[in-house]
Amino acid sequence: YYEDLNAKMAQFELTLLDWAENHKGARKYVAFADKCWPAFPSQFGFEPCYVNSRLASRGIPVSCEVDIYGALSEYIGLCVSEDAVTLLDINNSVPKYIYDEDIVGKYNYALTDTFMGFHCGNTPECKMCSTRAVKYQLIQHRLLEPADFTRGTLEGDIAASDITFYRLQCNSDGELVSYIAEGEILDVPTRSFGGIGIFAIPEMGRFYRHVLVEGRFPHHGAVAFGHYGKLMYEVF
Repeated sequence: YYEDLNAKMAQFELTLLDWAENHKGARKYVAFADKCWPAFPSQFGFEPCYVNSRLASRGIPVSCEVDIYGALSEYIGLCVSEDAVTLLDINNSVPKYIYDEDIVGKYNYALTDTFMGFHCGNTPECKMCSTRAVKYQLIQHRLLEPADFTRGTLEGDIAASDITFYRLQCNSDGELVSYIAEGEILDVPTRSFGGIGIFAIPEMGRFYRHVLVEGRFPHHGAVAFGHYGKLMYEVF
């Protein structure tokens, strides 16, 4: 989509792969917790999201915003599911008009069971709808253009699928804590930007309030594409 970016993105991807191989030491596996916005694009001239998604699709988890426990969570999901995973924000609700138009009567979920899973564009393309495309980060584009360094996100709706939504985290008391929830991504257009999908988890409203908020978990949640709750529970 942006031919002038091909060489830059390819160089970045090869550099990460070379760096990982050269710094493994005795370790067998690799995961990245990368710096992204706003520092990366202003220094390198593009967003790293599409390259991140390519690595994740090849079994190398990459978390955004230097989220080390997010990367660890992704790695656990990769091992359990033997499939690509992603990391998404969970801070967006589903507008009622979308719920009324496309969910009521088609799915047996209350509005409070649904939410938007979103990120700038780091989800592997194999988990997205065919309309996916390399684009630009809309919010930064509005704030920072006419510079063209907000390009490089992989955007589109995430394809319908069963999912396990989970995270391992260290809290402020130095304790390892976690959550696991099973649900699905609905086959409903999001009408929005970024790598995004409409998720449904039974009793999500209560789960959000009494687990995510009361447990002070961060806004990133890891997503494995299938129901792996029992296996995750054993691991955690």
